[in-house]
Amino acid sequence: METIKHEFPPYYDADSKILILGTIPSVKSREIGFYYCHPQNRFWKVLSKIYQEDVPITMEAKKELLYRHHIALWDVLASCTIEGSSDQSIRHPICNDLSMVLNHSMVEKIYTTGQKAYDLYQKYCYPKTKINAILLPSTSPANATYSLEKLVETYSKIKE
Repeated sequence: METIKHEFPPYYDADSKILILGTIPSVKSREIGFYYCHPQNRFWKVLSKIYQEDVPITMEAKKELLYRHHIALWDVLASCTIEGSSDQSIRHPICNDLSMVLNHSMVEKIYTTGQKAYDLYQKYCYPKTKINAILLPSTSPANATYSLEKLVETYSKIKE
């Protein structure tokens, strides 16, 4: 177990309408400094299928995809004690202040990727934001119960 601090900022702009929240960056994402960077994580494949675009490879291409579709990314947690990238091992959570994104964008909907992000959001963030979050399944390779096709089907609701 190690205590980690979220080291990179949220990705958003003034036109962001959707905020997608994870728990805290994985080990690989912390190394690279951006969201969903584990090579087996299906997040970018899912988004590219939803929007019928090529899977973005570079960080810049990922940011451009988010920008085109008015999607903001961040995490519920600013810091916690965690073992590797295991959400189930999270202890001592300290949440991000989401007002930075919410007050400087047009975010209308908040989605969480995975049950742990949803539970943490509901407990610590919802009382402040008063915006209901919508639970999406984790795109992590650890979530083997969801095929890529089922993830795409479920995530398609963000286009509504």
